[in-house]
Amino acid sequence: MNISAEIINKLQEIVTENFIFTDDETRKNYGHDETEDYNFPPHVVVKPKNTQEVSEIMKVAFENEIPVVPIGGRTGLSGGALSVHGGIGLSMERFNKILEIDEKNYQVTTEPGVITQVLKDTLAEQGLFYPVDPSSMGSCFIGGNIAENSGGARAVKYGVTKDYVLNLEVVLPNGEIIWTGANTLKNSTGYNLTQLMVGSEGTLGIVTKIVLKLLPINQHNVLMLVPFYKAEQACEAVSAIFRAGIVPSALEFMERDAIDWTMQYVEGVSVAIKDGIEAHLLIEVDGNYPEVLMQEAEKILGVVENYEIDEVLFADSTDQKNALWKLRRAVGEAVKSNSVYKEEDTVVPRYELPTLLKGIKEIGNKYGFHSVCYGHAGDGNLHVNIVKQEMTDEAWQTEVPKGIVEIFELTKSLKGTISGEHGIGYVQKNYMPIVFSDVELQLMKGIKQVFDPKGILNPGKIFPDTI
Repeated sequence: MNISAEIINKLQEIVTENFIFTDDETRKNYGHDETEDYNFPPHVVVKPKNTQEVSEIMKVAFENEIPVVPIGGRTGLSGGALSVHGGIGLSMERFNKILEIDEKNYQVTTEPGVITQVLKDTLAEQGLFYPVDPSSMGSCFIGGNIAENSGGARAVKYGVTKDYVLNLEVVLPNGEIIWTGANTLKNSTGYNLTQLMVGSEGTLGIVTKIVLKLLPINQHNVLMLVPFYKAEQACEAVSAIFRAGIVPSALEFMERDAIDWTMQYVEGVSVAIKDGIEAHLLIEVDGNYPEVLMQEAEKILGVVENYEIDEVLFADSTDQKNALWKLRRAVGEAVKSNSVYKEEDTVVPRYELPTLLKGIKEIGNKYGFHSVCYGHAGDGNLHVNIVKQEMTDEAWQTEVPKGIVEIFELTKSLKGTISGEHGIGYVQKNYMPIVFSDVELQLMKGIKQVFDPKGILNPGKIFPDTI
């Protein structure tokens, strides 16, 4: 659909002409995130500055049945921010203020356009801890984290975004403004609209204010890098660490290719890796008592020594810790720079990780593709990067999708699901029937219909084309 000059004029009246864009360069820039090489430009990019402006924009869109796609930091990996039906690209970048830090109640109220790392660092300066730390936290928006229910490395101990959201101000598709809950730690008052919004991928409403609960910050941590000669044994060790009574603050898995490619991609970070090493675990424990942390680290060392490992690296300085985390967080970018790729976000009960990894490799051999796996092993969350490399275009288009279906079917058979933290968005929607029945999908569509009867908010996402 095209947006008329009359509609453009109405939008200009709301945000002024300085914050509405129809030129091709801006539209294209806001037509992509980090999902493969997709680009779906909106017809117009609009940058409101407050809740009332969002409300007025939505009223215009609702009356004229114009698609609206909320756009955050554009770091997503499932195409959630792509304007697949054109319409209005609603950039939330001007919502960039931390509104209130409530130290008495360990809460913060923030706008959705605040960069996650900025929020974390600002809180840390006051001894407050917001644990959610997606790999893109240096550029992603906290509002996007809400939309995707983002996780990250420390979710294994501290949980994911949903575990910290107390209350949300939301603009509905018809322009009405609501608060979803209360600024309390307990709330059994009616349906939980707050948690319904978290992870809804911008399909039900537009979040304009966020109230998060916080924790006291821990003062110390111990970080170790464990090289394994067999990747499946690295996966086996994950569950064994928990069964030994240790809950790490982070437990990350990286295959050999992942760490090799990342060292080529990131300057100034180097780890000596012997021939034959297939995978690494990056393990962190945190707390306020160094002697307790060393005891936990020694216990973990006792567990991993039951497997075929090389010498364990203990990070002995802040710089070395930062370098190892930089290495882990850059894996996705390194894989993307190395080859055309597709990234799948599988998650299973952690004990099933070895079975999942083995199955992924067998499926890759069957369909002729190579995969590079890494992820938040402590959660059972494995990111599967399928890389094109020397595959023909025909095989990439025909064989890889068959393999993805089998990977997802395997994931479901292991009592897992097809997205742990990246969301469904545009690229995963047609795989939803693998994990949900028609009844379950219709229930979800019914919820969408209640909130968005005209289907204007982020259309073409989550639900398969055939339902």
